[in-house]
Amino acid sequence: MGNWVVNHWFSALVIVIWLGLNIFLFVTFFLTFDRDEKYHYTRRLLWSALAWARASAKCINFNSLLILLPVCRNLLSFLRGTCSCCRRTMRKQLDHNLTFHKLVAYMIVLHTAIHIIAHLCNFEWYNDAQQATDNSLASVLSELHQDDGLWLNPINSNTTTPLHVAFTTIPGLTGVIITLALILMVTSSVEFIRRSYFEVFWYTHHLFVIYFAGLVIHGIAGAVRGQTADSLKEHNPKECAPYYTEWDKESSPHNCKEPEFGSIPAESWKWVLAPLILYAFERVLRFWRSCQEVAVTKVVKHPSKVLELQMRMKGFSMEVGQYVFLNCPSISHWEWHPFTLTSAPEEEDFSVHIRAAGDWTESLIDAFEQQTPKIPRIKVDGPFGTASEDVFRYEVAMLVGAGIGVTPFASVLKSIWYKLQHADQKLKTKKIYFYWICRETGSFGWFKNLLASLEQEMESSGRAGFLSYHLFLTGWSSSMVGHAALNVDKATDVVTGLRQKTSFGRPMWSNEFSAVAAAHPKSVVGVFLCGPGPLAKSLQRCCHQHSSLDPRKVQFYFNKENF
Repeated sequence: MGNWVVNHWFSALVIVIWLGLNIFLFVTFFLTFDRDEKYHYTRRLLWSALAWARASAKCINFNSLLILLPVCRNLLSFLRGTCSCCRRTMRKQLDHNLTFHKLVAYMIVLHTAIHIIAHLCNFEWYNDAQQATDNSLASVLSELHQDDGLWLNPINSNTTTPLHVAFTTIPGLTGVIITLALILMVTSSVEFIRRSYFEVFWYTHHLFVIYFAGLVIHGIAGAVRGQTADSLKEHNPKECAPYYTEWDKESSPHNCKEPEFGSIPAESWKWVLAPLILYAFERVLRFWRSCQEVAVTKVVKHPSKVLELQMRMKGFSMEVGQYVFLNCPSISHWEWHPFTLTSAPEEEDFSVHIRAAGDWTESLIDAFEQQTPKIPRIKVDGPFGTASEDVFRYEVAMLVGAGIGVTPFASVLKSIWYKLQHADQKLKTKKIYFYWICRETGSFGWFKNLLASLEQEMESSGRAGFLSYHLFLTGWSSSMVGHAALNVDKATDVVTGLRQKTSFGRPMWSNEFSAVAAAHPKSVVGVFLCGPGPLAKSLQRCCHQHSSLDPRKVQFYFNKENF
């Protein structure tokens, strides 16, 4: 438990506060609508379903306020820059933006389900009250003020059905539209669809525009009503409700007048106005940047279906490990896809490496290979910050890349190469451990030249021990292993041509962490991953197992690329 706290105490605190606010809002408004005299007669028609519907509605508003903030990329980059002096545990929360975005979405789904079920009950009870002919309180309340707008029951006809109300009234119709939009957004966001059919995810996720429009309009008709303040002065429900059959008689006890009802003011717009304005500004900024001219200065085709694009754009400035969004109008005007920058801040041009992993990337690679009639136009939005920016803030760093996930560390290692060439640049980082896991030998091709240059540069500068890198090949044959064994005495590796020998199989992470902890017993070690979820779980577990709450001992901080 103590080791877990080192990495996650602040994240846990944020989640607890968020859950606490949800519980507070739900309980507060549930009790308000369950006990307030203003809603006494509404409760006589709807019972506790009124409180369930209204309490869940407040939580939907609250979480709708939060849902857009984690995806405001420019806001997060700004906060990352302003938090440069903050503790690493606080900066790390910015790397969990998509996780928090998903949690908020799940909370909206939960309260939407509660809200829908409660209102389905409300529709039925409204309908039952309207059709009642037994002179009960519900029957009398349903007949009050149907002609002067001070009514309580929105169903004013014995032939009206709940289904008719759901599809012909503003609250009902917008509720159906909001629900359908939410279902499509959530279901298309599952890992399988997002990875395999990104276009489906991309387009359906933009239904958020319909969701917010429907949310703002949903409550303006005021279908759920309460007694007006003026009516409460002349008609106290506790005193007058027992004499509901004599409200229209001057001789009635307490001289009760007929109660009058008004709608509950629509409040959703108050909750979501600020984040919508912020997000609109975000999109305007993105559009402005996407209009800037981008020159593709070099195109390189690497093995394993990897395309390298080197580009130049006026005013472009980056940090190590950042990423950009790319758009190719000849493929799609609307689709933007994220790619980690593989260039260093010291370079004049910036570059990305794109692996064929879907329809869009395959189309882009084909377009640049054919280059007919000319090189396709590229739009760039960014750069945006990631966890990898903090590599040089740690005394010791462990960089783990899987396949094309090596891209952020290409930027880091290139920057190291430039820094080593300038003796006046001092690094807080004293040691870097780099691990690259690939399925096939071709994947090593485009990156080994950089590693070879680093080997040579660090040896000539007397810092050969600064970088320790380990290459792992997971897709191998027995003949390949036998060939490597026969050439084990050679100075260079038979697979990559580098001095560091390639290992076959997957790393034994517990052993790797133990070795790092033994070599740096009093250090803070930053563990950075760009790779799949199962690998992330393994590394997180090792960070927990090998960290100590004692600040005088080794501590591992886990960081993962998320975009």
